[in-house]
This record gives sequence, C-alpha cells and structure tokens, in this order.
Amino acid sequence: MSVPYETVYEPPESPETHSPEEHLERLLGRALNSFDLPDEVLHRLGSALAHNSSLHSAHHSSGLHRETYRHTWLLADASVLTLWELVHNTAPGSEPTHEVYADEEDAGVATSRLPLPPDPPVCGRPVVLQLPPDPGPRHTYVTDDDSADHARRLLRRAENPEGGRPGEDVARLLRSAIAHQITQAFGRPRLSGEARLSFSLYEHAFLLVDGGEISLWEVEHTVTPDGRHRCEVYATEEAARAAMERRAKEAARG
Repeated sequence: MSVPYETVYEPPESPETHSPEEHLERLLGRALNSFDLPDEVLHRLGSALAHNSSLHSAHHSSGLHRETYRHTWLLADASVLTLWELVHNTAPGSEPTHEVYADEEDAGVATSRLPLPPDPPVCGRPVVLQLPPDPGPRHTYVTDDDSADHARRLLRRAENPEGGRPGEDVARLLRSAIAHQITQAFGRPRLSGEARLSFSLYEHAFLLVDGGEISLWEVEHTVTPDGRHRCEVYATEEAARAAMERRAKEAARG
C-alpha cells in the first residue's frame, strides 16, 4: 500500500539524538553509494548548524518495501541543503538497503527502478474505506491543568527582535488550553570554531476546551551578543524557520 506523507513513521535515525556531524556520518556510513555524492555537497555540509529528518514517501506490498527519507541541514550561510535517502529490501524479510542522493529527481529515478507488486485483492472484491468526517486531534495530549499557564509563560519569555510575536488574539485563545504537547522539530547544537552555536525549533501544541488545536513555534538559539540563549515565538512554522535562517545569516556575518 502507498503511505501518505502525513503518516507517522520513525526515520532510520532520530535527528534529535545526534549532532549534525554524527547524523551525516551515520547516513553516509550506511548508504552503499555515498561515494557518488559530489565533493561540493560534502564540503558544504561541514558547516551544518542543525538538521532534521522526515519520511517523504513509502510503499509496502507483499513483504517488500521502499521508503524515501528527506534529511535537511541548516548551514552556517543560512542556506538549506537536502539529501534524499532511499531504503528498500530486495526480497521479503531481507535486510534493508540504503542509498543516498543529492537530487530529488535522482532519488525518484532510483525509486522507479524498484517496482513493487500491487496489493492482493481481498476475495476478488474492491475494498472501500469510509473515513470519519472528523479525524480527531493530530497530537497525542496529556491533560494538564498547567497548559494555559505554560502558554502564558512561553509568550512572556519570547524575544522577537523584528516583531512577529503572536498577538493578544492568540493569547486569548490559549487561556482555554486544557492540554499541551511539546515536540522538537529541528536542531541540535554544534561546535563552530570556538563559539558554540545552538539552533532548536520546538512545536508547542495546545488542545483547547472547545476541541480546537493551536500551535506555537519556539526558536531557541545563541546568536546573541553575549552568547546567551534567546527564545523567539511565532504563530506558524514557516515564520519560525525563516527566523532561524535569519539568525544563521547573522552568525555567518560574525
């Protein structure tokens, strides 16, 4: 069966457990074709400040499988570089094979060379699945009476230099939060020269009393005059990642 991108999968490595250098080393170490990567790509990855991995696509059928993972690094010059990892087995039950590509199109060509048999029909009849109209919350929450106060403290410590901090309308909604979940979305500290630069991105998801959900995106970094940690909070993931790129550019300028 084909698996949509939103399906929760564990990547071969959890990006939060290794530094950018360690994550790259493990990726290259398990890929059979890592020697084909351009030298320029490897050179650029030497300045990685943070990284993230996610499932891009997956297909499982009759004991065979193939998955494509997207590994993304934030570099010191504020650019982003992505490697594509293809994981597949050649026979049911066999050990997985890993391949890595610097170009999404090359990864797609390699994937197309691995056709999988279609899923067998059940009793020769098509199966129709009816999805519920309400898929329910997309996060796993633990009810916590402190959730509204957590949101208030998060907004209070935000230091957004260029503005963009969530406004009073968001703060008002969060007063009715009855549960929350914090997950790390991007980042690990890395040693760059003599200065330790740290970039981390967290999603703070809140469940509201009316069943609605709202997320705040927290960027933590040490691109400050005295090297202390700074917290910035944004209403969208896009705004938070743009802020990370701006801070990386500031660090590159020294």
